[in-house]
Amino acid sequence: MNSDAVVIDKLTKWFGKFRAVDEVSLRVETGEIFGFLGANGAGKTTTIRMLCGLLLPTSGEGRVAGYDIYRDTEKIKRRIGYMSQKFSLYTDLTGYENLWFYGSVYQMAPRELKKRIAELSEDLELGNFIKRPAGSLPTGWRQRLALAASLLHRPQILFLDEPTGGVDPVFRRRFWEILYRLADSGTTLFVTTHYMDEAEFCRRISIMHHGRIIAVGNPQELLVEHRQASLQELFIQLITQQECV
Repeated sequence: MNSDAVVIDKLTKWFGKFRAVDEVSLRVETGEIFGFLGANGAGKTTTIRMLCGLLLPTSGEGRVAGYDIYRDTEKIKRRIGYMSQKFSLYTDLTGYENLWFYGSVYQMAPRELKKRIAELSEDLELGNFIKRPAGSLPTGWRQRLALAASLLHRPQILFLDEPTGGVDPVFRRRFWEILYRLADSGTTLFVTTHYMDEAEFCRRISIMHHGRIIAVGNPQELLVEHRQASLQELFIQLITQQECV
């Protein structure tokens, strides 16, 4: 069995004359928590959308869960979960109604879906929030609901695009405790973030700048290699070096 959940080689995306992703290559192992770091506009979301089969690359190669990102997009979509940066659930439906709808899209049997919603409601501590209209929920609870929707079909790989954006620090730490539990159960997590403190929760990270990966490795090993005391200082150093080239 291939130990790599995600493999990409020189993945590139042009929008007209703008190169949003510039020959990105990396591997993510099965069961790994991989952090995809960079400032807003670095190309993180574009890369994730290509890996999820939502956007066709301009060039390069890639495989997700063993499937080709050009030919096998439908097979990939059945094996991954995707939590987008923007809240994408129906705001006029309750949390439960949203989960039931998404489970139906994945063609889950009603009995299985009911059981799965109950499991996720307990695991993510949704409580009575699941009975309220999604649009009325505080940001943190919206994020938990969106995470539940992405987990309904038990994906092998979970792509999380800025999952804690707009969430207070205390809730962000709680959210990461939930992600750790998922990783312990064998789910591969591919997480984009611009919060440097969240990178410490990842086994490996990559730092992206202007569409290119400028560093990749274990957070602590990168700090030692570049002689920096914090990931924030490391990020500033690497970005500054790139800007001076």
